[in-house]
Parts: sequence; structure tokens; C-alpha cells
Amino acid sequence: MNIVKRVSLKNFRCHGEFDLNCDESTTLIIGENGSGKTSILEAIYLALRGKSFKGTDKDILKRDVDYYRAEIDLVDAKKIIIRFDGTKKEFEIDGKKSSRLSKSDRYPVVLFEPNDIYLIGSSPSRRRDYFDELFKQINENYGVILGKYNKALKQRNDLLKEEIVNKDDLFSWNVMCANYGTELIRQRINNLEKINEKLTDTYRNIAKNEDICTIKYLGTKVDENEYLQNLEKNYDKDRILGYTTFGVHRDDYEFMFNNKKADGSASRGENRSMILALKFIEAQILEREVGKKPVVLLDDIFSELDEVRQKHLIDNFKDYQMVITSTAVPSEMRVDKKL
Repeated sequence: MNIVKRVSLKNFRCHGEFDLNCDESTTLIIGENGSGKTSILEAIYLALRGKSFKGTDKDILKRDVDYYRAEIDLVDAKKIIIRFDGTKKEFEIDGKKSSRLSKSDRYPVVLFEPNDIYLIGSSPSRRRDYFDELFKQINENYGVILGKYNKALKQRNDLLKEEIVNKDDLFSWNVMCANYGTELIRQRINNLEKINEKLTDTYRNIAKNEDICTIKYLGTKVDENEYLQNLEKNYDKDRILGYTTFGVHRDDYEFMFNNKKADGSASRGENRSMILALKFIEAQILEREVGKKPVVLLDDIFSELDEVRQKHLIDNFKDYQMVITSTAVPSEMRVDKKL
């Protein structure tokens, strides 16, 4: 179960020097807001996923210093060292250095932040980002396709802003957007089906009732040819606005509660139980699809949950290594680090 054994930081956010030995199952870090709790989770995420969930490397640098170093010891005797010298970042694993974390060295992570509780009523871009990050972990190819789509989309948008441009200038970028976009549609629908297969039963286990929960894909459900036709049809409007108005970059996900839109029909507690259910399913799917148990990072989430949901959170993640931050000690938990 234990994946992360030790975290050592130098000039990382507010931490000049920091060391933490992680418990085999659950590590609890207590501290006031602004004490650097989230930065510890950020370092673990960076070591396991190869990128931060909060900002750039320059954002991570402690003020008035020109480098940071994060060292993460894993249970399989692997040591991941991340260095940033103010210009470039370097990963070192068992003596081998690289500018990126390879796919084989990545571990799945379930990150639960306070803002996730409000996912149901948040903006479409927030929901897109959330599911994009999840789907990239489920299937590395999703991230590759998404990156290619975003590059093609940027090229198309840049051309739309130019003073002199015609439809023919956009054709090759239209083709690429249509090709990558329809593949993203396919994978989004497929992954959402996996989530929906479990969502109602998982929610009922938390809420102890017979309510029905699903997530609907409000997406661009077209084939590649239709996608291309829509891009060409919208040329005049896109030219005036200076950006692409049609495509998967504008798609959304809608949470449904008893066949109604959850945002507005479900109570605050029901919404929170749905998000808990989604997080539990996320861990199960990642373990099944990736073949590795995810590390669960819970960032100050207890302040957003009542005692019943706190207990469900701990019980459902008991088979995974958890690193938890909080401003107060949850009942029946031992503190591993106080900041």
C-alpha cells in the first residue's frame, strides 16, 4: 500500500528545509493556512506525475532564491529527485537524468482539493479541466491527443486574428482540429460511461437512499466530417470574433440528480456526496486501468465535510496510501507532522 516513504524539500514554496517520513497508510499534516501544507502535496504530485497542480517552477521557488530541490523516496527503493535552477527543471531517478518524467516512472494520483467540492456548480472550463486531468491519467494517449488538439487550435486562432486570411489558409488546421477533436470526443464518452456505471451505487452507499446520479456529456457529438463542416460553416463568425467558436474546447459535463440538473435541484449535502462518490470511483478506475494503486492526496478537505462524510472518505480510501493536510485534527487520527 505504501508508495511514498519520505519527502525532503529545499527552497520549495515557503519551505527552506523540510523533511517528512510518510506513514505506511495515512499521513496527517496539521498546520494553519499559509503554513505550506499544500506545498508538500504539490511536491508529491510533481514527483509522481511530472508536473505541478498549482503553478510554474518559478512560482514554486522560495522568494529570493534561485533554485529548488525536491527529493521523494518511494517504497520500491526508487528515489526521485527534482531540481530547478531558475531556468530548467531536471528529474533524476536512480542516477538517470531527464527533463521529463517518463510514462513508466509515473504513478496515478487522486488529488482532492476543497474547490472540487464545488465542481457541480462551477464553470464549464473548471469541469473540463477536471475531467481532462482524470482522463490523462486513465490513458496517456488522451493527454497526447489533447496536446495536439490545443496546438492546432492555437494555430487556427492565431490565423483568425491576422488582418489578411481566407478559408483556405485554415484548411489544414481545420482538418487537424476535426481529427484530434473527434478522438477526444470518443475517449471522453468512453471514460464517462465507466464512471456512470458505478456512480449511482457508490452514491447510494454514502447517502443510504435510492437517488439516481449520472454525469452527462454536453459535448460536440459529431463525426470527423461533420466536425470539419462546422468549422468551415463558422468561418465568418470566427473571423469577426478572432477565435474558434465550435469544438471540444467548449464542451461541458452536467451532473444529473434524479434525472434533473443537480445544480439547482440537489441539496448541498447531496452535491457533496456525489463528489465523494466521483472521487472513490476515480481511485478504482485508475487502479484498474493503470495497474497501480493511486496515492490519495487530500488537501484540507475535512473543513468542507461533516463527520459522516469524513468517515466515508477515510473508509473508502483505506486501501490506498493517503497524505492528508488539515488545520485541525480529525477525530481518531494521529498527527504525523505539525507545521
